[in-house]
Formats: sequence, structure tokens, C-alpha cells
Amino acid sequence: MVSVTHDESGYVPPAEVEEVELHHAHTFIGKYVFSQDAKWIGIQYGTTALAIGLVGLALSELMRLQLGFPSVFSFITPSNYLQYVTMHGLIMVVYLLTALFLGGFGNYLIPLMIGARDMVFPIMNMVSYWLYLLAVLILVASFFVPGGATGSGWTLYPPQAILPGTPGAGLGIVLTLVSLAVFIVGFTMGGLNYVVTVLQARTRGMTLMRLPLTVWGIFTATIMALLAFPALFVSAVMMLLDQTLGTSFFMPEIVLRGQHLEFSGGTPILFQHLFWYFGHPEVYIVALPAFGIASDLISTHARKNIFGYRMMVWAILIIGGLSFGVWAHHMFVSGMNMYFGFFFATTTLIIAIPTALKVYNWVLTLWRGNIHFTVPMLFAIAFVFTFVNGGLSGLFLGNVPIDVPLAHTLFVVAHFHMVMAVSPVLVFFGAIYHWYPKITGRMLDETMGKIHFWITFIGAYCIFYPMHYLGFLGVPRRYYAVDTAPFVPPSAQTLNEFITVAALIVGTTQLLFIYNLIWSYFKGKPAGSNPWQATTLEWQTAETPPQHGNFGQALPAVYRWAYDYSVPGAAQDFIPQNQPPAARAAGGAQGAR
Repeated sequence: MVSVTHDESGYVPPAEVEEVELHHAHTFIGKYVFSQDAKWIGIQYGTTALAIGLVGLALSELMRLQLGFPSVFSFITPSNYLQYVTMHGLIMVVYLLTALFLGGFGNYLIPLMIGARDMVFPIMNMVSYWLYLLAVLILVASFFVPGGATGSGWTLYPPQAILPGTPGAGLGIVLTLVSLAVFIVGFTMGGLNYVVTVLQARTRGMTLMRLPLTVWGIFTATIMALLAFPALFVSAVMMLLDQTLGTSFFMPEIVLRGQHLEFSGGTPILFQHLFWYFGHPEVYIVALPAFGIASDLISTHARKNIFGYRMMVWAILIIGGLSFGVWAHHMFVSGMNMYFGFFFATTTLIIAIPTALKVYNWVLTLWRGNIHFTVPMLFAIAFVFTFVNGGLSGLFLGNVPIDVPLAHTLFVVAHFHMVMAVSPVLVFFGAIYHWYPKITGRMLDETMGKIHFWITFIGAYCIFYPMHYLGFLGVPRRYYAVDTAPFVPPSAQTLNEFITVAALIVGTTQLLFIYNLIWSYFKGKPAGSNPWQATTLEWQTAETPPQHGNFGQALPAVYRWAYDYSVPGAAQDFIPQNQPPAARAAGGAQGAR
């Protein structure tokens, strides 16, 4: 039987521009420190993000120790606790997840997946990483200045953030705001690079509708970030001026301990609008790359073409657009006109439609597929399950009468972490297990990988599912101690102890993942060029790991989309994107004989 594959074509247009000669470094510093190779820059982003992410993880464990066993650990003071809450949130949302998905996977995968030699602007790409590293170092430095890091909450709301009495209201908040500004400048340089590379550097035959969904997710998230981060940048600069020069962008007239402060005319609500205009798109700046990566993992390890590719692409674009129209649902408790509340509640529910379409397509891709329960596939399936669970709790918070009483409870912590923390982290782990063989040429240990998966997956539910119940009980978030509150029943404290033990177990398990990364680099099983028998271009390189320039003497030509799995009549259950139709037909004929 002969079958025509989706989007297969024997015609490949000629190259429109000549290849640009790459700069090949010959020194250790040129290759590994100030590298212009996007793959190495991606590894630099990833290792730096993992390092600061471990700091964020340690801060969360300290928070849990206080909540689970109040007053047992004397070094955790109320001020320290607020600093842990603030820095944990900032680190995980901005410096870990954004940097991992856009800086790490974006740099490593975009040129390989689109058939390019490198990023279009390699020097600017290098500078973007060093600005990110500088931003991380400035943030870490805030721990060691007088007063310590800021303890104003990860949203940094004024006027509290810069008033005396708030932990880190001096140099702590100043360094945090400077760090955010530097991070955004660095990201803007990298983000412009990603967008121009996808639009201008695709190899012959790689049309936009042949791009893997991983590239679509990173590409759309990058455009969103380029539009959203300026709001955070200007709010950071304006608050920095309020703190250092005494301006009043966000500071109203304030009487503190009977003294009139030198502020007047500012509005804290303006900061909230600016912050959440960035803040809610940030959810999808992290989620859309995760959506794309999960799609590729599911299709590859189910040995089946992605269901509804064009629908998946349009869903990514629609989610990206709609995400700029829902930010004020974070501000229902700030007070707003009832018609505005209705508008933002409605848009919040509407954005669930394209998101649900993606979930249906993932399930239909799995339906009757030849599912291989590899470690990457386990993490991808766990992501779908977790994202649906987290999204369902979001339907509660999208409605004003339900959101108002729950907004300052642990219910919000549970929802936010299921959607914004556990879900993308599961995809991150799946992606590392999937692409580690390409990065290093060796496989990660499968036994350690499955132990890591099951403890992480089950443990995450042990941590965050009970928090929904605590939220319904009215247990507040961000409080240093709630065990003596008269409205909190004793059972809530017992549950907090259980959550803390689960968090300690899950946190410790991540050390097994780090050990697996290091052990497998030296002693892992050789992976070969394409261990997952995948179709996309990064698995078709001449060498593994790929050298600078990626594809040897000649760039590949693309003849089909990225999801030709289990095609009837084909010699194998996958057809690479760069395999011509004639070669496929010949292979099919030989297979028939």
C-alpha cells in the first residue's frame, strides 16, 4: 500500500541568500566562556537557571519548615520568612522558568530545528546571556546587603515595598529592581534574535507550517515577552526612582507614625496594572514553550502524528493574543467597576477554549498510538494531567464572587503552582530526558529517571492538592504563622506538617536528577544519532553532539512536516523531515519485497 504523507513535496525552493561565514573560536575562553555558538549559550542559560533554581528550591523548603513546624527553627524569623517568600517567587517565575524555556531551549533548539547554522546575531546572543548572568548575580547580592533581600512579596507592590518596616526596603529592593531591569535588557537582545532567526534563517523547504510545535511555542512566547516585559521594565524604573529620588509615580500621600512622608499624587494601582500586564502573559510565556515541547514529546513517543497540527498552531497564537486581555483578574480584590470585572472574568473563561483544544488534541494524539512509556513520555503525560487539574481550579478564580474570598488563601498558591510551577517543570524534565542524548551523546539512566519521575509526580500532588482544602478553610498565604489563629482548625496544622514532609522528600529527590545528569555524562550508554527515531532536523545532524554550524558541509532541505510517524507503506515508522519523497518510495518498495 502506498500512502501520501501530510504536506509531502518533492520541490524545494532554491536558497535566496548565501550562507554567512561563522566565527569559529579556537581558544577555551572563546569556545566555552564567551561563546557565540547558540547551543553552548543555551547550555550556559540552562546551567545558570538550574543553579539559581536550586536556590529558589532551598528557599521554599525553609518556608515549608516554618509552616509545618512553627517556631521550631529559630533562625527563620518573620522578616526572613517574608524574604524567602519574595525571592522564591521571583527566582522561580523569572530567573528559572523564563530563562530555561526561552534562553535554554530557545537557543539550543531553534537553529537545529529550523535547519540554521546558528542564530542570526551571535554576538548579541552572547551578550544576552552575560546580562542574564549579571542580573542573577545582582539578585543574589541583595541577600548580603544591610537589611537583606526585599520581603515585600514577589509582586513587589508599592508602597509597602519601599517603606521602612518592610524587610529589605533599602538596598534590597533597589538591587532587585536593578536586577529585573538588567534581565529585561538581556532578554530583549536574545528575544529579537529568536524572532529574526525563525523568520529569516529557516532552511530551504522549512515553511512556517512545517515548523515543529516546539519552535512555534518558543517563537510566540518570545513575541509576547517582547510586548509584555517593557511594562515590567518601566514599572521597575519608576519604583526605583520613587525609592532613590523621592518621586511619586506609585506613592500616594502617606502618614507614617505621625510623620508626613515626602510623597504625594502617586497611585499604587498603576503599578498593579503594569505588573499584571506583564504578569499574566508571563504565565503563557512559560506555558506556550511547554505546550510545544509536550506536543513533540507526545507525538514522538506515541509514534503517531500530532492530531490537528494547524489547530495546535492557531491555538498557540490565539492564546498568546488573548493573554494580554485578562491581566486584571489578578486585581479583583483591588476594587474595580463591576462591568470591568465582568469583562475580565469573561476573557479569562474564553482563553480556556483554545487551551482545551490543545488538551483534546494531545489526548487524540495518544489515542490508538504505539505509546512507548519512556521517561520523557511519562513526564509529558503527567504534564497533561497536571495542567488540566490546575486549569480547573483556575475556573474558580476567574469568577469574581469566588475569587474575592479565596484570593488571599492557600487555594491561590495551590492553583498557581499546579499551573505555573509543577506543569512546566514536568515538561522541563521530560525535555531534558528527551534531548540530553543530543546534547551529550549519552543516554540518561532510565531507572534513576523513573524513580525521579514517580516521586516528583506523586509528591507534587501530595504538596499542592491539600492546599486547595486549606484555602477553602480560609488559611491565609504569606503568613509567617497561622497555627494560633482562632479560625484555623487543628487539622490544618496537621495537614501543613504532611505537606512539609512531602516537600522535603520531593526537594531531596531533585538531587537524584542532578546526580543522573553528571553520572550519565561520563558513564551513560552511548545514544547514537537518533535514539528516539524522531523526524525533526535536530536528530538528523552529521555528528552527535552537533558541532558549531550544526549540519556539516550542506544545510538540509525539508520535504515534509515534522510528524510523519507510522506512515503506511514506509520502511520505518518515521520519516525524517529531510528525506526526499523518492527515497521514501524506494524504501517502501524494498520493505514490500
